[in-house]
Amino acid sequence: MSSGLTRRRGGGGGAAAGDTENGDSSRVASPAPKAGGSRDTGGPETSYESSENGHKIAFDPRDISESAERSKQPKLTLMEEVLLLGLKDKQGYLSFWNDNISYALRGCIVIELAFRGRVSMQKDSSRRRFPLADRVIEVIDDTLTGEVLLDEALKMMKASEKMSVSSWIDLMSGETWNLMKIGYQLKQVRERLAKGLVDKGILRTEKRNFLLFDMATHPVADGGAKEEIRRRVRNVLTQRTVVLPGSQFLPENLEFRYTRTIAMVCAAYAANVLENALATLGHEARERAFAQVDELLAEYSQWPFGKRAGGASGGVGANLGQVITEEVTNGKDKELQLEVVAACLSVFTRLDSLL
Repeated sequence: MSSGLTRRRGGGGGAAAGDTENGDSSRVASPAPKAGGSRDTGGPETSYESSENGHKIAFDPRDISESAERSKQPKLTLMEEVLLLGLKDKQGYLSFWNDNISYALRGCIVIELAFRGRVSMQKDSSRRRFPLADRVIEVIDDTLTGEVLLDEALKMMKASEKMSVSSWIDLMSGETWNLMKIGYQLKQVRERLAKGLVDKGILRTEKRNFLLFDMATHPVADGGAKEEIRRRVRNVLTQRTVVLPGSQFLPENLEFRYTRTIAMVCAAYAANVLENALATLGHEARERAFAQVDELLAEYSQWPFGKRAGGASGGVGANLGQVITEEVTNGKDKELQLEVVAACLSVFTRLDSLL
């Protein structure tokens, strides 16, 4: 299955989902501070602690909070993992023909915010009357994450009226005819993610000449990071018993480790970059892997998550149903967040294979 994916577009939507625009990448201002709110207060906060020699050391508690947040999360976000899979290792750029990745990356932003406990479905029993993608989400914690794109999206969601999962993904992708909402579009997402990966030491920046123009490219500097993601993808899609070893990219104590990995695999599939992780497999093994991800996408794009009966694709991932059920049970108070993840995956199912 070497073909790509295309999105069934509705009333609006241009190609490339808004990553080719020029302009200010941070058009949306922070929401107005509220009394008793999160760390975005009216002025800078400064605290002091005493050093060993008796001097006072000033520090911003927000920096401590941000460091604590980062220590609980994997080194790479879902968006960065999907982008990294799509980048050519030596050339340092994405396929020029891939129009799907821009839209999928916006979906990953919403998924990542849900995993980090920033957004959830609106707690309203009547929401079940609507399809998952049409259910309204809300910000439940506006504490900044330290990841620029996540924080920009979080501020937009906090400052605006509440909207559905599919509406937010469409608006952040620039797929709207409503000129009043064009400001919700996130600009230059791919380039900003790549620069973030440069800061994390995963990529490096080079300038490459493309006949009529020069373009900044980002070849892989740390091949171990990308190989770890590839191994994780192959593990989920080819092994009968899926075991995910701990690493800086998927810490042992990370909440929803398996659910997060399945979301990453499905997002990579929607972004048309999954095949880059399966290049070492034979033709038949690749076909079985794609059949498996089709199955995963069908099961985890519904809420509650679908139940597996030993895995239909030759028994692959036979233990996933049990471990995912355990993760959901352990995070019983976070089901509304996981419902957002399922809703984003249901948006990805609107992508069709091209024959």
